[in-house]
Amino acid sequence: MKLKDKVAFVTGGTSGIGLESARLFRAEGARVAVVGSNTERLSAAGKELGDDVLLINADVRKVEEIERAVREAVDKFGRLDVVFANAGASTVAPLEAVTPEYFNDNVALNLAGTFFTIQKTAPHISEGGSIVVTTSFLTAIGKPGLSVLGAMKAGARSLVRTLGAELAPRGIRVNAVSPGAIATPFFGKIGLNEEQLSAVAAGLQEQIPMKRFGNATELAKAVLYLASDDSSYVTGTELVVDGGLTEF
Repeated sequence: MKLKDKVAFVTGGTSGIGLESARLFRAEGARVAVVGSNTERLSAAGKELGDDVLLINADVRKVEEIERAVREAVDKFGRLDVVFANAGASTVAPLEAVTPEYFNDNVALNLAGTFFTIQKTAPHISEGGSIVVTTSFLTAIGKPGLSVLGAMKAGARSLVRTLGAELAPRGIRVNAVSPGAIATPFFGKIGLNEEQLSAVAAGLQEQIPMKRFGNATELAKAVLYLASDDSSYVTGTELVVDGGLTEF
C-alpha cells in the first residue's frame, strides 16, 4: 500500500477529483479527513467512503474555518502526511460581467483558500510529507469567460514553486496536478445551460488529441503518485493530465 499508516487531508473532497482521490487514498492505506462546505454532499461522501473517514464541514474561503478543520484533523489523527488542496470552483463570466464581488470570491476560494490551506496544515505535516495542489489547463491556454479562474489557477501554480522551495528544507514536497477536460461535476457548475455546456464539451473534445474527456479516477492516480513516496524526489512541478490538450 502506497499510503499505509499515512494521514491525508483533502479539501473539496465531496465530489469529482477530490472524492475519487480520498477513495484511492483509503484503498492505499491512509486515514483520511475530507473537508467540504455542503452538508448534503459531505454526508453522501461519508456514505461512499466509510465510517472511518473524518468528515469536516468547513468553507476554505474563511481562514478561521480552515484553522478549525486542521485542528479537528490533527486532534483526531495526531499529524498530517498528505494534504490535497483541491477545493475550487467558478462560473463563466465575460470581461464586462466581472464584478468586484465575483473577483474577490474567486480569490477567496481558488487562491487564498489554497494558500491558507497550505499555511495552516504545514506546521502539522511530517518530514517526508506531500502537498498536492489542483491547478488547471487554464494556466497554459486561455478560454473566454474564464479569465478570473485562469488567473487564480496561475497564481496557485506559482505558489507550488515558491512554497515548494520554502518547505523543501523541512522535507515537505509541494506539487500540482493540472486537470484538462475531466468528466466531473465541475463543468456542470460553471453557469452554462445544457445546450451551452454541450457545445463547450464538444469543442473541447475536438481539441484534445486523445478525443475524449478524462475521468476522475485517472486524475486520482496522478494525485496518488504525487502524494506517495513514489515521487520522493519530485517537488515544485505540475503534473499535467489533459490528454494532450495543452501540448499540441
